[in-house]
Amino acid sequence: MAKEQLAAQQAPKSSGKVQSKMHVPAEQVAYANMINYGQWLGVGILVITFFIYMSGMMPGFVPPSEVAQTWHLSCEEFLKTNGMPHGWEWLGMLRYGNFLSLLGIAWLAGLTIIAYLAFLVPAYLKQKDTPFLTIVAVEIIVLVLAASGILGSGGH
Repeated sequence: MAKEQLAAQQAPKSSGKVQSKMHVPAEQVAYANMINYGQWLGVGILVITFFIYMSGMMPGFVPPSEVAQTWHLSCEEFLKTNGMPHGWEWLGMLRYGNFLSLLGIAWLAGLTIIAYLAFLVPAYLKQKDTPFLTIVAVEIIVLVLAASGILGSGGH
């Protein structure tokens, strides 16, 4: 039945073009747009902060010329050898170019949560759509817990 409906919706019209009659809720379009524009902002932040680090405009905790010497190490060994902090301690190290670069990564990692809170949660509350609101709330909780390091699974 569903395949037949999809085929009928996408059947070529007299012009030969495929017409789609799929309805996408406004909150999902807004969410998708935020993810789209937000990811480009994140990439821009990454490019700019990488340039700042590599150009020497801000000193690196580990100078760019020395980073490659320890690339072969595991994450734990890399941090220990270079005397680098782990977990959320990087926020206190933003005066160094290589830690400044983590702002773009943090933005990209948090973008889904921000978009959920900005668009989906208010829309589902307004619509009283309990199933979707529950799914979004659980996803937000899981993402925040994972990033926090409370579960021992993230927040390196």
